[in-house]
Amino acid sequence: MSHKRIPKRKAAMAVGGVVALGAAAILLPHANASQDGASDGAAAAPKTLKAGDASDLASQLAGLLGDAFAGSYYDGDNKQLVVNVVPGDNNNVIVQAKKAGAAVREVDNSMTELEAGARTLKSEATIPGTSWAVDPRTNKILVTADSTVTGDKWNRLESTVESLGSGMATIKKSAGTFRTFASGGDAIFSGGARCSLGFNVTAGDGSPAFLTAGHCGVAAEQWSDAQGGQPIATVDQAVFPGEGDFALVRYDDPATVAPSEVNLGDQTLPISRAAEATVGQEVFRMGSTTGLADGQVLGLNATVNYPEGTVTGLIQTNVCAEPGDSGGSMFTRDGLAVGLTSGGSGDCTSGGETFFQPVTTALAAVGATLGAAGAAGEEADGQEIGGEEAGAGDQTGDGAGAGAGDAAGQGAQDGSGLGETH
Repeated sequence: MSHKRIPKRKAAMAVGGVVALGAAAILLPHANASQDGASDGAAAAPKTLKAGDASDLASQLAGLLGDAFAGSYYDGDNKQLVVNVVPGDNNNVIVQAKKAGAAVREVDNSMTELEAGARTLKSEATIPGTSWAVDPRTNKILVTADSTVTGDKWNRLESTVESLGSGMATIKKSAGTFRTFASGGDAIFSGGARCSLGFNVTAGDGSPAFLTAGHCGVAAEQWSDAQGGQPIATVDQAVFPGEGDFALVRYDDPATVAPSEVNLGDQTLPISRAAEATVGQEVFRMGSTTGLADGQVLGLNATVNYPEGTVTGLIQTNVCAEPGDSGGSMFTRDGLAVGLTSGGSGDCTSGGETFFQPVTTALAAVGATLGAAGAAGEEADGQEIGGEEAGAGDQTGDGAGAGAGDAAGQGAQDGSGLGETH
């Protein structure tokens, strides 16, 4: 190694320079951080977070960062929230996001640009069998086309995507066909239709009720827990198609005990509260056809063009589902209610896409609260899927005491734990 002698005068100047810089850093720490984000940003390591906490932090940062916020997702491997930012000339937004505990990634497409692209798709390419959602992991709009989108329809979709500009959107082909998942079988019944109960709730007047898919609610007014059985519940409100896919169904007997839990087959999972979904989050779905299945959230605020019409504001996932699973519950390992099964393509053999109605927006729209006056939520803390504290899922039959998904038939009995998901 070579050494270079520094003259004493220059050495003194160098030391003086260090002292001067140190004084400036002490006197003006915020000025230094706001200029390049290096000082405070380097010191703030991303926090280790549960998915539910990451969702809460993402909502806070969306408001804090304003136009610089370009979406976020949950990194399940590192248990961190990753926030996309378009800093422009204001690098202070990076410092703010890091201080809050997020991992920060600079991207090119702003949320304003991505939302404008989604509006263009809506006006130019609302074609049955298509969907789109912003994918924060790629910082692009993910456009999906099912097997019915061919010929002129495919050309129209492809041309619209190209018109958005390079790096704004990608197209994915799905082998299946987008459809809602209502069909025949057992769970909750009305005539020839079968759906799945989502989550028990308390209606605005204090009466017991449950949430299910809106396309189930518009298909029939009264529902039973047995095929050909007497109705136990009546639809109060239903939205489909349009701004969501959800229905509030009131139990006919006001004395019905409706615990806030999901029946997993050989155990029950208490549901403590509703929560927003986060891209990258691990989720589970319970349905009367296929039982328990799991996967990840892929996109938020998705638009899906079903044959019956367009539905907006959905959650896109890679969780499988099949006819009869409609309305079934999507939730987290630690008992947070996230979504209601809407529809999608594929099945639980070959896989596919499934879209879910956010529980939070459904509750707000119908004026209901999760659970039987919150009683079950107090017992939910610390209980997870496969946990030792979970009880036996043996409440079936006449609807009194039925929990979310309790009317599930044989398919639900097969999904008893994480090791047996589809």
